[in-house]
Amino acid sequence: MPADRPEQLTRETWPIGAAMLQFPGTLPDGSSTQDQSAEGWAATLAEVVDAGFDRVDPYDSWLRIADLGAARLEEFRGVLADVGLQVSAVSLSRRSVADPEHGEENLAYTHRAIDAAAAVGASVLNTGFFRALTPAQREALWFWTAPGAVDDDDPDVRGVAVARVQELGRHAAEVGLALSLEIYEDTYLGTADRAVAFVTDVGLDAVGLNPDLGNLLRLLRPVERWDAMAAKVMPHANFWHVKNYLRSEDAATGTVVTAPAPLELGVMDYRRAVRMAVDAGFRGPITCEHYGGDGLSVSATNRDYLRRVLPRRTS
Repeated sequence: MPADRPEQLTRETWPIGAAMLQFPGTLPDGSSTQDQSAEGWAATLAEVVDAGFDRVDPYDSWLRIADLGAARLEEFRGVLADVGLQVSAVSLSRRSVADPEHGEENLAYTHRAIDAAAAVGASVLNTGFFRALTPAQREALWFWTAPGAVDDDDPDVRGVAVARVQELGRHAAEVGLALSLEIYEDTYLGTADRAVAFVTDVGLDAVGLNPDLGNLLRLLRPVERWDAMAAKVMPHANFWHVKNYLRSEDAATGTVVTAPAPLELGVMDYRRAVRMAVDAGFRGPITCEHYGGDGLSVSATNRDYLRRVLPRRTS
């Protein structure tokens, strides 16, 4: 069992990391964080520490640790130690191995990410089937209000996706990682039922689900009730992106309006969701996400809320 996941967790020791969503991969001068100095990395991560986090999830939208050479990866490890952060998990963004154009490239990238995640001490690598944003999504205030790519349900095409995830899951297990698949609309993980069917077809102990139901609750279309979805997916969860949304539905017109919200204020009751997850056996790391405003500070507020509603200790 990874060191970050003791057999008995308490609400104080549960690994809760900050998502690096708020920090872009391109700096104001147009350069990339890939080429940034160690001092630059440290300055950014110091903000995470100042927000009260002791763990971080270095999303590859901020820094592609999979593409760092050995010396620079070691440099990054040194920065983490210097600022006092552990890596609870590593999340990949828009690197679908089912992408019809870039699937093989993304498969190779994810293999590199598995090795890099293990090298920096993570216990989980998170990925999914969501693809690059479309032009309409990039122009929208909230990208989820515009349609994105849709996975092909042809059995042979889906079978390739299953086989590639099995390949990745075996690699992850070899280096002591869990592989988590993120629920996301219009993908093979686009509903609770589809997500459970996919992870069941993969059939590996090292591969589970990231029950990020916020990805579905923010959609401007009908969605299953959050508690019904949670009941289906939580028994398969091994990692969790947590975020919440306000959601209003007008049954007369079909109008749906959503907006990001702190965990305790949105439509999903996280006090109950946490209880459902723990009762189903969930003991994985948690990453706090939030879109809009000072997302890091909202994530810190969410972390403190989770510390109040997580069990005092697990059995």
